[in-house]
Amino acid sequence: MSEEILVNVTPRETRVAVVENGVLQEVHVERASRRGLVGNIYKGKVSRVLPGMQAAFINIGLERAAFLHASDIVPLVDEPNDAFAANHHAASEDITALLREGQDVLVQVIKDPLGTKGARLTTHITIPSRYLVFMPDSHHIGISQRIEEAGERERLKAIVSSFENIAEGGFIVRTNAEGVGETELRADADFLRKLWIAVRERIRVTPTCSVIHEDLSLPFRTLRDMVETVVEKIRVDSRETWGRMQAFAREFVPGVAERIEHYTGERPIFDLYGVEDEIQKALARKVLLKSGGYLILDQTEAMTTIDVNTGAFVGHRNLEETIFKTNLEAAGAIGRQLRLRNLGGIIIIDFIDMTDEEHKRQVLRTLEKTLERDHAKTQICEISPLGLVEMTRKRTRESLEHVLCEPCPACAGRGTVKTAETVCYEIFREILRANRAYPNVQTFLVLASQDVVDRLLDEESASVAELEVFIGKPVKFQVESLYSQEQFDVVLM
Repeated sequence: MSEEILVNVTPRETRVAVVENGVLQEVHVERASRRGLVGNIYKGKVSRVLPGMQAAFINIGLERAAFLHASDIVPLVDEPNDAFAANHHAASEDITALLREGQDVLVQVIKDPLGTKGARLTTHITIPSRYLVFMPDSHHIGISQRIEEAGERERLKAIVSSFENIAEGGFIVRTNAEGVGETELRADADFLRKLWIAVRERIRVTPTCSVIHEDLSLPFRTLRDMVETVVEKIRVDSRETWGRMQAFAREFVPGVAERIEHYTGERPIFDLYGVEDEIQKALARKVLLKSGGYLILDQTEAMTTIDVNTGAFVGHRNLEETIFKTNLEAAGAIGRQLRLRNLGGIIIIDFIDMTDEEHKRQVLRTLEKTLERDHAKTQICEISPLGLVEMTRKRTRESLEHVLCEPCPACAGRGTVKTAETVCYEIFREILRANRAYPNVQTFLVLASQDVVDRLLDEESASVAELEVFIGKPVKFQVESLYSQEQFDVVLM
């Protein structure tokens, strides 16, 4: 497996692309005007408690209040010296026993604001580094599930368990720690201890409804979270960012600095690797498969649906074999599309119906294998009696489409617009209503788009003539070039 990470930096936007074996797998975009909030720690104020939802809205200084559910709360008590001290003895599921309006609370963002929803919060504070995640309100030692070898899990747990004298809290050992020695892990723990001391000091002096600690920007999060042993090169097209990443790597990610290169080529780095074209394809609804089949992806508020079709692929042997090969190829493509588009939440995949149980198992296994390298946690269910695969993918940040696009102003995000014929009939009904309401009007002037006016003067000309006879008044038409197909106005003259 050959993997490269490309970092494209412009004054207002930073983009990171993960390329495996020459194929784009992930794209991450961060803009100066709208940086992600996940990982940020805030000193918030409870603005509203909702007992019926077992949740509360917290003011953390953003445009929309953030959401905190009771299940994400470590019970708090007011103490003279520390307003944020955790009370581990009187846990209660009742939100009213945990929070009250006007109370200050230390919270961390676990989900960015998505669509119309505010950020999702937790009071379970975690601070990540290269190999460890520090949990100041816990004494638990956890090991990443992706470290499967029992002996390695025991070794790491034994090392980290000896860190009690370094930091008062618990740790989660990250996947990156596999095979790492005690010296590196101890240095990580010491760094996290110093960082937490600094955070606690800022809690004391920072005003309410403001940020206490911000997570790293995208280039440095990339070095911390995404660089693995299989990554051959990290190419950066900005000399300044390259220098800062080199310094960060030397201090916090030893062994990675020599893999960071400054790209000085004349062609834009994303053009050189074909990333720009792949981003455009990732915004399309239809994904073509090499066999001739295709996928249709629809992203909605509630879930993402993926439909698999054979398309132009007719196979060579029989129908079942054709369906199996299409589904097998689709399973691999779907895993890549989920990562590339950063799709999360509930995902429903409608594979083409298969009768062979072994074929079903192979298709599911292919999907699981494709998602093994996905940094986001996924959960896949068996194929249902209706032939659907239900799965979830952890969503913490906006999808690629939501970052780069906005709802279409013509259709308001529906994906369709009314036909010119439909709009013509709406115009006729509006003229009849206006005629009844204002019987003394002499003439009606219709302002509409070019396509609608063309249809009124052509295919619907007979209907217009009948309408004029019926109301006894002339109807005139005027093209408004800035009107969408659904827009029109009936002016009384």
